[in-house]
Amino acid sequence: MNLKGKTILMSGGSRGIGLAIATRAASDGASVAVAAKTGELHPVLPGTIYTAAEAIEAAGGRALPILCDVRDEGQIDAAVEETMSTFGSIDVLVLNASAISLDGTLEMPTKRFDLMSSINQRGTFLMGRACLPHLIEADNPHILSISPPLEFADHWWGEHLAWTMMKYSMSLCVRGWATEFKEEGVAVNALWPRTTISTAATKMLGDKIFEQSRKPEIMADAAHWILTQKSRECSGKFFIDEALLREAGVTDFDVYANDPTKPLFLDLLIDEPDGNYFKF
Repeated sequence: MNLKGKTILMSGGSRGIGLAIATRAASDGASVAVAAKTGELHPVLPGTIYTAAEAIEAAGGRALPILCDVRDEGQIDAAVEETMSTFGSIDVLVLNASAISLDGTLEMPTKRFDLMSSINQRGTFLMGRACLPHLIEADNPHILSISPPLEFADHWWGEHLAWTMMKYSMSLCVRGWATEFKEEGVAVNALWPRTTISTAATKMLGDKIFEQSRKPEIMADAAHWILTQKSRECSGKFFIDEALLREAGVTDFDVYANDPTKPLFLDLLIDEPDGNYFKF
């Protein structure tokens, strides 16, 4: 199976992992609506919804750039309506929009807490709710959340409670919707990277972490595998990119590394004994 003729609505996606997933789908001939709030170039972060649309079309797909802040219910509804009006269906929803702040409880400003809550938790729920009536009508519908497995190790909560709570809320939507919409045949899954991924956000953490990360294409290839499965046979799963691709038969992971000669940093919310974890 491939994604030719499918319509994907993605929250976020003007850069990084979201854009990589979008262009991978576009290479099959998919149509991608990029619903993100970056309409003008950011002073630090690369990419806009318009440059993302150009990349999607260059990869072989159709693109629809939509200015959308997932904190705004009206903008979400408008994005869904515009996607349906332009492409006629929504076959896949990728929940990629997210905010991060790793402050501890005493250091966390209320404004930053509210930002993460409104994007990661509320935005995920509202975007899913708006798309589900259309996904139910689709052939082989999928929701994919870029969020971690639900593992409740104490240290992840103790180090950054607020962010962990908000990312896990995205994964709780996966668990809930996979059960709630099982009879309708909507697949709902999560995908998380084993290692850090070289995105604009990682770049801001320092050159060392960026260099010892993998390219976003590993997440794109893993997402493509998930989204091409039969929806009634692949739902309620919490996938790790490398483990999924190994199971799918991939053996060469050096192609994903920025520098295959250096050890990779493990991502947050991944537990491996004696792992190479980065520290802020």
